[in-house]
Amino acid sequence: MMLSDDKITHMTHVVLKGLMDKGLITLKEDDSLLRREIKRTIINELKIGEDIDAAVRRKLNSFSKKLVEGSNEWEVLYKKFFEEEELRKGRR
Repeated sequence: MMLSDDKITHMTHVVLKGLMDKGLITLKEDDSLLRREIKRTIINELKIGEDIDAAVRRKLNSFSKKLVEGSNEWEVLYKKFFEEEELRKGRR
């Protein structure tokens, strides 16, 4: 589920404001460079999540016993395989 560019841009402003309000960062120059980096990071994380989702779905579809998406068995296996893929990609 990819977010629109507007939503990601809004998220960058929210993240930056939160960091500044908590005193975790102090800007010495224009914040546009930092906002671009936050946006790039969000987009990369979303892409990794989409790649993991696709890999997990391929794995589930490869079973000889066809699983119904949304069923309890499908959900349990999806979560298990998703976590395994996250570990493989270094997200955990």
